[in-house]
Amino acid sequence: MISKELLEILVCPKCKGELKLTKEGLVCERCKLIYPIKEDIPIMLIEEAKPINEHK
Repeated sequence: MISKELLEILVCPKCKGELKLTKEGLVCERCKLIYPIKEDIPIMLIEEAKPINEHK
């Protein structure tokens, strides 16, 4: 589980926008990307992010 404090300081590495926690990962609505979470560690690499439309 990602701590609330960590979620408050994390931003999208691409646009510096707000991220929202979902069951798929951390979502940036502005970039339409999902950053995965593996073993409770957010993978904040742009290259690892997936487009939102791939998850729907």
